[in-house]
Amino acid sequence: MKIIILGAGQVGSAVAENLSSEKNDITVIDLDAERLRELSDRIDIGTIVGHGSYPNILAEAGAEEADMLIAVTSSDEVNMVACQIAHVLFRTPTKIARIRSSRYTRNDALFDKTGIAIDVIISPEQLVTDYIHRLISHPGALQVVNFAEGKVQLVAVKALHGGPLIGKRLSDLREHIPSVDTRVAAIYRRSRAIVPTGSTIIEVDDEIFFVAERNHIRAVMSELGRLESHYKRIILAGGGNVGYRLAAELEQRYNVKIIEHNAKRTQWLSENLDRALVLQSSATDRDDLLRANIENTDVFIALTNDDEANIMSSLLAKRLGARKVMTLITNPAYVDLVQGHDIDIAISPQQATIGQLLTHVRRGDIVSVHSLRRGAAEAIEAIAHGDERSSKVVGRTVDEIDLPEGTTIGAIVRQGNVIISHGHIEILSGDRVILFVVDKRHITNVEKLFQVNATFL
Repeated sequence: MKIIILGAGQVGSAVAENLSSEKNDITVIDLDAERLRELSDRIDIGTIVGHGSYPNILAEAGAEEADMLIAVTSSDEVNMVACQIAHVLFRTPTKIARIRSSRYTRNDALFDKTGIAIDVIISPEQLVTDYIHRLISHPGALQVVNFAEGKVQLVAVKALHGGPLIGKRLSDLREHIPSVDTRVAAIYRRSRAIVPTGSTIIEVDDEIFFVAERNHIRAVMSELGRLESHYKRIILAGGGNVGYRLAAELEQRYNVKIIEHNAKRTQWLSENLDRALVLQSSATDRDDLLRANIENTDVFIALTNDDEANIMSSLLAKRLGARKVMTLITNPAYVDLVQGHDIDIAISPQQATIGQLLTHVRRGDIVSVHSLRRGAAEAIEAIAHGDERSSKVVGRTVDEIDLPEGTTIGAIVRQGNVIISHGHIEILSGDRVILFVVDKRHITNVEKLFQVNATFL
């Protein structure tokens, strides 16, 4: 697939790295020649220095033959104009744009069939907000992913001392919670992936990904680790776009405080939030955190646009008694360095965004894609089509499907009903199949499983 990416910032670079590894023809456009040079030194892509919305620059990038345009510059206006020009002049089939301002996105008429020609709008701030909200709703989870409109969830947890299943086989899970059906899709032990079987012994610090119906998640988590009580008190450090959105979503259910150093922004937040308490202070100041009652806080979440400030405020909050600490980190190199020690969860906005982009790049009828473990693994929701002659999955049981190495089917959603995957379950046409792919190098083979052969009419 030929893909043009506008913007070589954090998101654009991360997208280019993900897609170039899958044998796509990638060209990245940016005004910063040095940034492009650094990117092309790391991965095999084409680069063009220039303004991404100019017709001549798009033509130079090969827009006439492009299958997709992904506009993720820092300017909403450039992204929108580029998509419109790609549509009018080059008839680019798929146009994806990052639009950050809600002043654009809340106006549906702007992007209807007669409006600006954008096929998919991505709001990284909203994706990160939703991501954090799911973590808050599931205390103790490292990652929570929704499938089938939230009927099914894939959850990552760490096996801790005191968990009922520590030192026992996975098959014992059924005996502990006989009324709950679940499937462990993968286990990461000392950063190495293990494809689990019934005889796999659960060890302390295993990172376990399991699939279950939404209302069964907490029961499964209680078996794999120590069940944490629901959060009540939350402090957000940073009242930018993400901080404001998150506070607006949480303030009706939780006791929310926002720490914001900018006086003008503090005033704006106070006027636009109903219940959240807005404090003009510094999240890296010990006395300011103590005045915010940090020692009695269930969750401290650092959400400024400064990685170093987020890390330092999170470490300080943890030291002062915050029960759980989450930190927004845009530099991928920092994520693995900080997560799992004093910082409980490092949140990468790029990974939250990439999943939505990949949904539209994947071949076959792919409903959703979620990037996991900093892009090393993926969770996919695909729809099975065809019949026994035209499909590699329809009419076959889970055990009969030739899955690529390290790939697990976690669940099937059939006519709104959730069926946890077991070897004897047969896949029918129209089923939504939820897969966990340990090694994304096998993604192409997974896609081929869900592509209907030409014999299917």
